[in-house]
Amino acid sequence: MMDGSSPKATPMLVTPSEWSENSFYDLAKITSGQVDPRKAPYNSMILVAPDHIRTGSGRIDQRLTAIQQGAISGKYLVKKGEVIYSKIRPNLQKLALADEDCLCSADMYPVAAKEGVSALFLKYLMLSAPFTEFATSVSVRSGMPKINRQELAHFSAVVPDSYEEQEAIAEALSDADALIEELERLILKKRLIKQGAMQSLLTAERRLPGFSGEWKRYRLSEIGEVTGSGVDKKIVEGEQPIRLLNYTDVYREQYITGRILHHWVTASEQKARRCRIRNGDIFFTPTSETPDDIARSAVALEDIEDAAYSYHVVKLRLNKVDSRDFWAHIFETEDFRRQARLNADGSGTRYVVTLRKFRNMEISIPNETEREAIGETLRDMSAEIHALVTRLEKARQVKDGMMQNLLTGRIRLD
Repeated sequence: MMDGSSPKATPMLVTPSEWSENSFYDLAKITSGQVDPRKAPYNSMILVAPDHIRTGSGRIDQRLTAIQQGAISGKYLVKKGEVIYSKIRPNLQKLALADEDCLCSADMYPVAAKEGVSALFLKYLMLSAPFTEFATSVSVRSGMPKINRQELAHFSAVVPDSYEEQEAIAEALSDADALIEELERLILKKRLIKQGAMQSLLTAERRLPGFSGEWKRYRLSEIGEVTGSGVDKKIVEGEQPIRLLNYTDVYREQYITGRILHHWVTASEQKARRCRIRNGDIFFTPTSETPDDIARSAVALEDIEDAAYSYHVVKLRLNKVDSRDFWAHIFETEDFRRQARLNADGSGTRYVVTLRKFRNMEISIPNETEREAIGETLRDMSAEIHALVTRLEKARQVKDGMMQNLLTGRIRLD
């Protein structure tokens, strides 16, 4: 590995003899003492808190100095190469390797690898399932789940005696992480490109080749029927459970299929009306805790004869269904989002857009041919993003498998 060549993997049936059991404090030590983040040079250092690290990622996503965060209470000084580990909610795997001298909040520990122990290997060991399961199990107590220094002493693991083998394992896992980060960046880039295309194509700011002419503006009630929580027949006590569409399904997805409708209800569990979902039906979230999250939409991709949707969902059944991909995106324009915010009435702790106001909200749309062309363009972009997301999921699965095998010695790197 050190000469740049790729190490070969050799499967092992038992723990290798060159590996030894070590307690946590055989491998690492935790820094004690705090510094004042209001004083130089600490006030200009990056200050890391648990919410600056994405769950299970092993890296810092947000970098703000102590002075930018207005820090006033004592913080730990972290040296470059030390692991920053969140001692609260250890199940969230909030830890990262510091790539510069920095500070961390009192909710975290600066963990230094001992001599002969690879800091990068220590990071992956602390990200492993056995460590997380241990930390989670001992942190269960009243109030906030939290692990302390004394509890960490009870963790042990079998690790390579050789620093070189630790480094080889860590570098292999780091290569897997690099692929994951590259895919995440590419997905973000593609999503931003798609977002830009949506805002230009769906507002007629940019037209596809061959199209011209004015778009027409319609109220929702003019392009279809707007209804709430089902319209067919009531669920009868004792009937078989049916699939329920709730606002969380709409909020998460632009497209709704039977795979998304995973909730099952009976009359005693949910106040809902039985209905038939039709391919091309559009569903909205009419209520939310913030005005910005109201009127999110998703379009059904199939017929579902026996279903229901809750009173947290509004349905638009179009007079004519053409490009589902166009209709899946048109309601995400700033024009429609602004109307949703303006029409939202405060109701206790939630905001609500009534059916009457939904019916009077407006959109501008082109003719059917242009709708199909725009929908096809956005569908191609969505397909490209979906393919990348699938690759990302597989890359994460491969890394998980590598961690399970390499960190236990089941597979050795030659």
